Amino acid sequence: MLKKVLIANRGEIALRILRACHELGIKTVAIYSDADREAMHVHLADEAVCIGPASPMHSYLNIPAVISAAEITGADAIHPGYGFLAENADFVEQVENSGFIFVGPDAQTVRTMGDKISAIKTMKNAGIPCVPGSDGPLGKNDQENSALAKKIGYPVIIKASGGGGGRGMRVVTKEDDLASALSMTRAEASAAFGNPVIYMEKFLVNPRHIEIQVLGDGHGHAVYLGERDCSMQRRHQKVLEESPAPGISKKQRQQIGLLCVKACQKLHYRGAGTFEFLYENGKFYFIEMNTRVQVEHTISEMVTGIDIVKEQLLIAAQEKWLLKQDDIKIKGHAIECRINAEDPNTFTPSPGKITTYHAPGGPGIRVDSHIYQGYVVPHYYDSMIGKIISYGETREIAILKMRNALKEIVVEGIKTNIPLQQRILADPGFVAGGTNIHYLEEFMKNFVE
Repeated sequence: MLKKVLIANRGEIALRILRACHELGIKTVAIYSDADREAMHVHLADEAVCIGPASPMHSYLNIPAVISAAEITGADAIHPGYGFLAENADFVEQVENSGFIFVGPDAQTVRTMGDKISAIKTMKNAGIPCVPGSDGPLGKNDQENSALAKKIGYPVIIKASGGGGGRGMRVVTKEDDLASALSMTRAEASAAFGNPVIYMEKFLVNPRHIEIQVLGDGHGHAVYLGERDCSMQRRHQKVLEESPAPGISKKQRQQIGLLCVKACQKLHYRGAGTFEFLYENGKFYFIEMNTRVQVEHTISEMVTGIDIVKEQLLIAAQEKWLLKQDDIKIKGHAIECRINAEDPNTFTPSPGKITTYHAPGGPGIRVDSHIYQGYVVPHYYDSMIGKIISYGETREIAILKMRNALKEIVVEGIKTNIPLQQRILADPGFVAGGTNIHYLEEFMKNFVE
């Protein structure tokens, strides 16, 4: 078993990893920036090391500082959480070259799946259905690109190969706009990701966002933990997720799940991962794979009873892994609402001191959050301050429990998106289930305060 894990992250995921480590008897090292000195996980960790000023570039994204912290504390493994360096193949490589265990896939897997073009090629070779597209990088010949777009059929979407988080994407509905869209996306890709490579795909008009959670031991054994519906999005950023996905049959789940398992076996995939798909007219189309734990891993845990973060640690420690597909049963329904420090109407970030905080409770309610009364939300990082997860025997019960939880929670001193989450939970379209990825933005346009 691992003896000491350095947690290369902050916020709720750092606290989540810390708790899993302590339950397994593993000592923890927290790293923190100047802005996070009073963070909860810093106080609860066995050791804590300040790695720099508030700016992420000089702290959480500073690879030498992170590895130095592991060296001086005698950690034997590094857990990256999500965001920051979690999917940085160079970081993985440097961690392993420095003699530490990386809690996640090897550098080559992270690099292959981090590049969207190589990921699609890899998935196609593994038998995973993909969105029709360019099947490779786009050149700068306007006539060839125009002919390709016509062949695929408008609308098309131009994507940055090294993109992520909803950035580096541009939808084109007619030929006249194609050349400028290609030029702008290429420039954006180069500036944001240091990689000007772009590609083209068919833009699905009314898709849902369905993802499959997987775990692999790195030696050819893998399992899937059902699916999540993450269609409730704003600007490609998830707001609310649920599992299982409404309207997805047991047969569909099994078919796509087993395809993902086979792909993991072929890759000798190690750790937790997520295959993300667009789902339209009964068909799944692969878009990307996240080689880390997801924000929304919680709902998969609730419906399967599997602690995903503990499994990551056990796999990294090369403990004998006994989890089999037959052991995994989907039971009940879970919903996650992301709670952000932001204006619920304008989405302007709202950092500041939390003057009053009361967490919701009751059977079937889980709260993953690092905040407390008196905590100051810094303005340097992502605005998410926590997640509320509800679990019920049915989707209807999970919705009712979430509505109650959103009434109970109190966060004062800053603005939050709790009112938006309440609107979503009361919306007949959401309650009916099966909304597409454009639904929330249309819903917000029509909403009258």
